[in-house]
Amino acid sequence: MSTRTLIRGGLVITAAEETHADVLVEDGRIAALAAHGSTPAESWTADRTIDATGKYVIPGGVDAHTHMELPFGGTFASDTFETGTRAAAWGGTTTIVDFAVQSVGQRLREGLDAWYAKADGNCAIDYAFHMILSDVNEKTLKEMDHLIEEGVTSFKLFMAYPGVFYSDDGQILRAMQRGAGNGGLIMMHAENGIAIDVLVEQALERGETDPRYHGEVRKALLEAEATHRAIQLARVAGAPLYVVHVSAEEAVAELVAARDKGLNVFGETCPQYLFLSTDNLAEPGFEGAKYVCSTPLRPKEHQAALWRGLRTNDLQVVSTDHCPFCFVGQKELGRGDFSKIPNGLPGVENRMDLLHQAVVDGHISRRRWIEIACATPARMFGLYPKKGTIAPGADADVVIYDPGASQVLSAETHHMNVDYSAYEGRAITGQVETVLSRGELVIDGRKFTGRAGHGLYTPRSTCQYLN
Repeated sequence: MSTRTLIRGGLVITAAEETHADVLVEDGRIAALAAHGSTPAESWTADRTIDATGKYVIPGGVDAHTHMELPFGGTFASDTFETGTRAAAWGGTTTIVDFAVQSVGQRLREGLDAWYAKADGNCAIDYAFHMILSDVNEKTLKEMDHLIEEGVTSFKLFMAYPGVFYSDDGQILRAMQRGAGNGGLIMMHAENGIAIDVLVEQALERGETDPRYHGEVRKALLEAEATHRAIQLARVAGAPLYVVHVSAEEAVAELVAARDKGLNVFGETCPQYLFLSTDNLAEPGFEGAKYVCSTPLRPKEHQAALWRGLRTNDLQVVSTDHCPFCFVGQKELGRGDFSKIPNGLPGVENRMDLLHQAVVDGHISRRRWIEIACATPARMFGLYPKKGTIAPGADADVVIYDPGASQVLSAETHHMNVDYSAYEGRAITGQVETVLSRGELVIDGRKFTGRAGHGLYTPRSTCQYLN
């Protein structure tokens, strides 16, 4: 059965242009665009017409950094693929790229298959996977080639978390060399975990156990040092590098210096670093535990450098690093010892709205909003132009966005499976009204009409910013 949907009267915004156009959707894809009132647009008929007058028509968001059901610190991220992808849809995100985890001693294949099993039949929107490498050796290096063949084209390594995910410089170099040969993109958690562990131990010995010390021991200089080291290792290997969750001005400076040399070095930041700060980590009682994530929140002064990086394209992507843990029973595991607080924040539902607020506040333009949240992540991770734009042939992942609506972010009203909001009480201008995923209504006028199992696994090509 062929189904046609016509979206009339909206302002279509992509990374490239803004046009007053009607959009015709047929069989899950964008069939055509035409100017309002033009002969082609007037001639179109459809099974369903959506009136987008006074609204934005934008591509569905691509969140390239989520952790659904991630095991961490003796517990699991509180969002499942079902609850997390439903919340993503509510927030205007129609594709996530989650991280499959290889455990030490395990083959990559085992880790990837475990994540296929978690997601299969449970997702409300489309999804893909990166692979976390925890055990770099001859066998796993060879496996990287096979994963790329099936559309898993990026691999994350950690300079942090000794004893869990940590790789040493030799392992990192070998993985980067493999990536240089097979086209895989190495993603890096850049923090000097060995040095941080020393500072954690010393802080606890001094009786500094509150959540705010999490931010104090994970020093900005240790993020910058690791970022610098990762860049030099990538240069030696002749490999591209994507640095995840950049939070510190000094780390941005390392990326800027690398890009000024013409290196294929890319940077991502997250809404928490743009909108929250160490003030939140220092909230009284144990409230600061809600804001414990790594890299940590920084003093407010760092935000200007992050916004500047987004404007100058020294930072290319805003993802969420969505990894929620409930305050009650999960974050509380670290009462009396900040190092035992599970690291992670909820955010998959809030990203598109917070970045629209950044447009309202004058930090970025409307087209840049779509670029950093939709088009660039799709290109970076081999999903464009299927995802990330509104153009003939693209998947009909489309959001009708009301730029004049007002809302207050709150745990009372969000759809993430977590008992607090990192942005509780924050007033936002703009709200998602309707969401189509491959032409199917998932959110219809602020009602969820999607279903678990609609979302499909989406294989990816290699990074589209490389020759």
